[in-house]
Amino acid sequence: MDFILLNSYNNYVEAHIAKGVLEEQGIKCWLKDENTVTIDPILTNAVGGIKAMVAKADAQKAWDILTELKKEQKKAVVCPKCGSHNIELVSTPRKAVNWLSAISTFFLGDYALAIDKVNHCFDCRHEFPDTEQSPPE
Repeated sequence: MDFILLNSYNNYVEAHIAKGVLEEQGIKCWLKDENTVTIDPILTNAVGGIKAMVAKADAQKAWDILTELKKEQKKAVVCPKCGSHNIELVSTPRKAVNWLSAISTFFLGDYALAIDKVNHCFDCRHEFPDTEQSPPE
């Protein structure tokens, strides 16, 4: 059976959610490079992330399922400023603490930096924490 790459993820939580949704729909899926990325997250970009692999015959159905999952996840988050659903969770190095950590890490050794994640609205450019509650519609 030929397996092909369906999607790539930066962390095991997102990868396992996708795998669980696919398996719930009867599509066999396995995660390539999961252990490497989970044990040493610094290698995420080097290996291309955690890869969701599916059978070639199931690829289109699996892609449709993951596309629908992504739409549902986007509907769950609303920009508190403009009400848009055009939002993604992004990394941000803008806080002074992150820059201070980067400088101290450079001089003191090889320590991983903590990067903050925020929701970014692509319509009004407002950024808000992942924990901020969206107003009800």
